[in-house]
Amino acid sequence: MFQKMTIEDCLEVERQDLVKESLKEIERVDKVLKSFITVLDEERIEIDEGPFKGIPIAIKDNIVTKNVRTTCASKILENYVPPYDATVVRKLKKAGFAIVGKTNLDEFAMGSSTERSAFFVTRNPWDLSCVPGGSSGGSAAAVASGEVVAALGSDTGGSVRQPAAFCGIVGFKPTYGLVSRYGLVAFASSLDQIGPMTKSVRDAAILMQIIHGRDPFDSTTIDVKMDFLSHIEQGIEGFRFAVPVEVYEYEGLDKEVAERFEECIKLVEKLGGKVERVKIPRLKYAVATYYVIAPAEASSNLARYDGVKYGLRVEKSGLKETYSASRTMGFGEEVRRRIVLGTFTLSAAYYEAYFNKAQKVRKLLANDLNSVFDQFDAILTPTSPIPAFKIGSITDPLAYYLMDVFTTFANLAGVPALSVPFGFAQGLPVGVQVVGKRFEDPKVLRIGRSIEKFSPYNDNGRFPLPVVRV
Repeated sequence: MFQKMTIEDCLEVERQDLVKESLKEIERVDKVLKSFITVLDEERIEIDEGPFKGIPIAIKDNIVTKNVRTTCASKILENYVPPYDATVVRKLKKAGFAIVGKTNLDEFAMGSSTERSAFFVTRNPWDLSCVPGGSSGGSAAAVASGEVVAALGSDTGGSVRQPAAFCGIVGFKPTYGLVSRYGLVAFASSLDQIGPMTKSVRDAAILMQIIHGRDPFDSTTIDVKMDFLSHIEQGIEGFRFAVPVEVYEYEGLDKEVAERFEECIKLVEKLGGKVERVKIPRLKYAVATYYVIAPAEASSNLARYDGVKYGLRVEKSGLKETYSASRTMGFGEEVRRRIVLGTFTLSAAYYEAYFNKAQKVRKLLANDLNSVFDQFDAILTPTSPIPAFKIGSITDPLAYYLMDVFTTFANLAGVPALSVPFGFAQGLPVGVQVVGKRFEDPKVLRIGRSIEKFSPYNDNGRFPLPVVRV
């Protein structure tokens, strides 16, 4: 019963035993799934008075938690215990949510499969031989398996939405600046955003209601108060939807994923939406642009991990040697690759040719999207071009980066994007993505709710969840 419960379901029951049920389920399945890096003992779990008192939730392990280890799934922060809570964590605690643990991720959120964790690989609850997606794969697996009711992830290029699609849950990336990044360990500061991962669109709206808003500790946040729930059930009749022709031109799109996407388009039209194919000229450059900007910002952000201030220190004879040894031992292969790429593109000789040019393309892409949103309410795409793949099956970094082909443009433009589960391909969940105009996050959730409510793959408006056998 607990495995299928949403936040709204929890509000209707006696809640004193929900944390116990969550910890029991984690103990039962996590030895196989490996969703969590850290699980709290029951006596260490803080439960404050609040409307959501005692509802168990998980936090991605790159979001800091006071007196609870925060590792970023990296050896360099393996024993780091923060002295403060991230703003989103503080808000959830104040609302009464019980944080039961910290979830696995690709190291420093750099990856699309959670295979790049320094500690272990998380498995997909639908098929234990497959990845759960990434980098928020631990959060996605924990929610889909019923270890927790909901979780927070972070999304730099699709890291909430893609694992949500792979695991058959809802994942939402808010408008950049709507949710505080204070306490989120930075990967790429102009792209990162914290978002909810839930079993229903309404649950995502509930969490957004709590975590959004101005934060004096994050100067990029916007002073705006939104209502995410009052219009969520009002439907999409008369809405106009754009489908980029670039979706159909992408050669790596799985046949069954394409079929589910076409079914979703037909559903949207049945519900009164108008769907048109449009060309977005710079969309094809999104992945290349992202993989110049994101590593560059990562190179700058990760310079602080030098073996001196905090984290892993490998003592050598000189300062330079200590830096080198600490970073070599502390960072994994993918993180080192992106630091090298970013340092290269920021160097004096190549800054104009790569980083500066990528920023110009980013602006042009944002302008293209604004032109689309002048005429349409939302853009529809598949979330991922393929369903979850087998662990270890993709080794080419370039093929790996193309997992983000339909998600990175939302981060580059700072617009809200939602992944909603919609059927299956090769027996595994498929996600459909809804992308909206900046600060029209409630509308994006409203559209997602209509798709969820009337999806032929859902039972009473809910996507089925896997049964994990151990």
